[in-house]
Amino acid sequence: MNDVQMPDLGSLAAAWATRGWLALLAFTAAVLIVAALRKPIRRWFGAERAFQSWLLPPLAVLASQLPHAATSPAPLPPLVYAITSAVGAPAPHAAVAGHVGWHGVALLLWLAGVVAALGFAVLAQRRYRRRLHGATPMADASAPRPVLRAASADVGPALVGAWRSRIVLPADFRQRYDATEQALILAHEAAHARRGDGWWSLLAQMLAALLWFHPLAWWALAALRHDQELACDAVVLREHGTHRRSYANAMLKTRSVALALPVGCAWSPRHPLTERIAMLKQQPVSLLRRRSGAAALALMIAMGAGAAYAATAPAATAQANQAAAPDRYTLKLDVSFDGKAPSQHFKLCLKPGEYAHVNGVSTGVPPWEGRITVLPAPQGQIEVRGDVSGGGIDKAVHPIVRTLPGQRATIQVGEHIATGKQGDASDTDKERSIKLEVTPTSGC
Repeated sequence: MNDVQMPDLGSLAAAWATRGWLALLAFTAAVLIVAALRKPIRRWFGAERAFQSWLLPPLAVLASQLPHAATSPAPLPPLVYAITSAVGAPAPHAAVAGHVGWHGVALLLWLAGVVAALGFAVLAQRRYRRRLHGATPMADASAPRPVLRAASADVGPALVGAWRSRIVLPADFRQRYDATEQALILAHEAAHARRGDGWWSLLAQMLAALLWFHPLAWWALAALRHDQELACDAVVLREHGTHRRSYANAMLKTRSVALALPVGCAWSPRHPLTERIAMLKQQPVSLLRRRSGAAALALMIAMGAGAAYAATAPAATAQANQAAAPDRYTLKLDVSFDGKAPSQHFKLCLKPGEYAHVNGVSTGVPPWEGRITVLPAPQGQIEVRGDVSGGGIDKAVHPIVRTLPGQRATIQVGEHIATGKQGDASDTDKERSIKLEVTPTSGC
């Protein structure tokens, strides 16, 4: 009976690891670029463009995962392995098992972290929503979303949620703020709603959860929320620039409780109030500079995402080649001993990673046995692995060879034995070896 291995789990885990590594590199590079440029962009082109620069990390990650057109590998000569010792050569099934174990454990740990990060975000969102129990609609408030008056004075102003979002105002909204300040706060929350900031928060939270182990992911999430508030302030100032003092007073009067709101936008003590008020003293960015910034930002994002896509071409091509591997292989095996012509011939139909047992005897050669399997390899090659023992070989060997479909590769194990004295007429050499000539092809 064949000894069937299961490398599919290892292949899947390895594929995830490769894709994850590419996404990690793309994300890290993109966040570092945004971190270096967000403040200059804000100074030159305005806070709205600085916030929009955060498009680069998710687009770079997406570009790193896009498939590349498969290319035909250049013809390679068959590899010939001459193995004379099994010392330090691991058995192929042991190597595959270790490979599966390492990647499998890493994949499970990553998934556990993602679930935990998303779970904490859901709990924080529910905790905030529980604070809204008892909230009542405000029909007289003019806003693009339904407006609720919270039952507590320390909840709101905020935009809560992404799908069917709500604007939440504190219970003492009418008493705490004068009419101008009320209009400005509603304008701020309405700007969040128009800009889709609830969806931006959801996307950022999900990306941070996927990269929960990466310190830059959580820093980027906090920096994005920071830039999100500054961008919304810029919108309000552009539309209500004559009420800067009232807007500053509204900020100072707001004393919301420090509750996390993963999906939504809430005024809270965590916001950089000093920086927000300092921005009120600056002149608004002109329309020409904002449009120039939009063009420059689009170019930067396109170049960054294009670079991430181009940098992943080799790995993506190898992945595509492995994904297109057939579900069965034909392996032609010719066996010869001691340098003689092949005396045994096998033709096997194998699934990837499935081991077939082979054995035999030959004149003057002790019995031998072995097992052999095939696996897909990069660049369209096929990898042949085996275990061989007996046949005059002192120790079991575990050869590995790669070749292209239809090309023959030779595996030779053994040694030469001198039977006479060097320089004597009787000096002769005998070869104690097993030669395996393997020709794998796709399909059966």
